Amino acid sequence: MTPNPDLADLKRSARSEAARRRDAAHAADTGAGAGMLSAVLAGYRGVPLSGYMPIRSEIDPLPAMAEAAAHGPVAIPVIGAKGQPLRFARWEPDMTLVPGPYGALVPEALDFLTPEILIVPLLAFTRGGHRLGYGGGFYDRTLAALRSARPAYAIGFAYAEQEAGQIPLEPTDAPLDLIVTPREVISPGIS
Repeated sequence: MTPNPDLADLKRSARSEAARRRDAAHAADTGAGAGMLSAVLAGYRGVPLSGYMPIRSEIDPLPAMAEAAAHGPVAIPVIGAKGQPLRFARWEPDMTLVPGPYGALVPEALDFLTPEILIVPLLAFTRGGHRLGYGGGFYDRTLAALRSARPAYAIGFAYAEQEAGQIPLEPTDAPLDLIVTPREVISPGIS
């Protein structure tokens, strides 16, 4: 498939604006989002899930991940190589983490598992379940691979200020099943 330079420019511009909104929301963060995420995850006790180690101004899922780890396996993403799906290494609160590929923190000892629920970081989202990420396509490839084998539930976790009216989309952009913000839980297609 030939890349569309106009779409690439639209996405670059959307990412810049979304990062600005997220940075502002992060500066005012009260930590309420983790409680909303924990409440959602309580309905999935024991189901293998993945979270993420927050970077830049991403909303912090770690308190919700720690609570979920008391009831079942929790993992964090490990980037293997550019253009490849993510793998997920078992994570526990207070475990030793080391810099992995691309500088992302990963467990010192890698014990891989396949999550059924993925807490997905993002720059922007729409109420229709569309997500704007950083542009590497890691979550899009990962969700496509997981969903081709069995159901995989993607929960976008973001500040409410990260909502966008629309996002430039490509056919390979994987949709979210649910979006959790500190203010509300959004079921795409149901406002």
